[in-house]
Amino acid sequence: MSLCHVDDFAYLCSAIMITDFEEYIRQGEPSRAERAQAWRTAIGLQDVDGLKPSAYLIDTAREHIEGDISLREVRQRIESYYESRTAREDTGSDERTKEADTVSYRITELLTEQAFSMTPAELIRIHRYLFTGIYKFAGRIRDYNITKKEWVLDGGTVIYAGAGLITETLEYDISTERNFSYEGLTADEAVRHIARFISNLWQVHPFGEGNTRTTAVFLIKYLRSFGFNVGNDTFERHSWFFRNALVRANYNDLKNGITATTEPLERFLRHLLLNEEADLRNRTLHIKADGLTVRNEPLKHDLKVQNEPLNNLTGKASLTEIAVLQLIAKNPSVKIEEMAANTKKSRSTIKRAIDRLREKGIIERTGAKKNGSWKILNGNEH
Repeated sequence: MSLCHVDDFAYLCSAIMITDFEEYIRQGEPSRAERAQAWRTAIGLQDVDGLKPSAYLIDTAREHIEGDISLREVRQRIESYYESRTAREDTGSDERTKEADTVSYRITELLTEQAFSMTPAELIRIHRYLFTGIYKFAGRIRDYNITKKEWVLDGGTVIYAGAGLITETLEYDISTERNFSYEGLTADEAVRHIARFISNLWQVHPFGEGNTRTTAVFLIKYLRSFGFNVGNDTFERHSWFFRNALVRANYNDLKNGITATTEPLERFLRHLLLNEEADLRNRTLHIKADGLTVRNEPLKHDLKVQNEPLNNLTGKASLTEIAVLQLIAKNPSVKIEEMAANTKKSRSTIKRAIDRLREKGIIERTGAKKNGSWKILNGNEH
């Protein structure tokens, strides 16, 4: 399969899924849009293992998005659907579709809950929740070493953590991140740090299967702590790029001039968090780009900020401040209480972020106190 064909096929598949739920995002009704975004992410993540959900799952998800049924009812329907199919016929060929459907609604359930802790136990909990009944080892740390042939590495493999070091390495990586302070970091610096953390976490590969989907859910829930809803289509369209970027962040072949780089992962995160346009084609990650020459230099891309008022501000504002700026760009009249609700942050946290943005000359308040609005400046006004 050519690199071009791989990208075209992946884009076509993602476009089909987007068509299914895009209307709910455009309608702007908050609860429906939030549910649609969760489903789009959950379904898109199945692509990292080449899985596609059934038409029945899509129809059931639509009913949940529209508010006709609860997530509990979604679970009951999907379980009953596959129980009845098992009773009627040989479903050996349906196991992968069943996995896609089951893990999709479970990811949606996890993305609608607020609970999260930066601990190895949380990562294990996510894996157990997603894969119970699918993998016998759900929620269990692997006790054997693994290798995986990667398309993006032309058949090579990442060197994963040894079985005897997984628990210790997980605890070290996660505790280090838990104790890390983002105070004073700009959004640019924070994205680079998060890319290093999540690539290191993925490289541990603590489970036999399902590591990328587990890591993605863990990452999404973590990013919410910075005030981001993580609700655009990045994971839906580009989950395979996300996995390949994690691979490239952990692969060295010095003999051929190839070194590990988090640049593609940073590219993905900037698109996810900062709404920047980026080249997220998988072919750009292959170690022999277009099958011609080994890529021995950092991957290059041309990023453009889609949200023009935020242009050039990621080097001046923190991640939480960027989350506030995105809400202001969308609605200049947005109230502090609305910002707090959207970012899941306290009112005092939002107020501090606003104060810092005003001190930096990035925003100003115009009009009456009650009915005024925010204006985004270029950061050089004051």
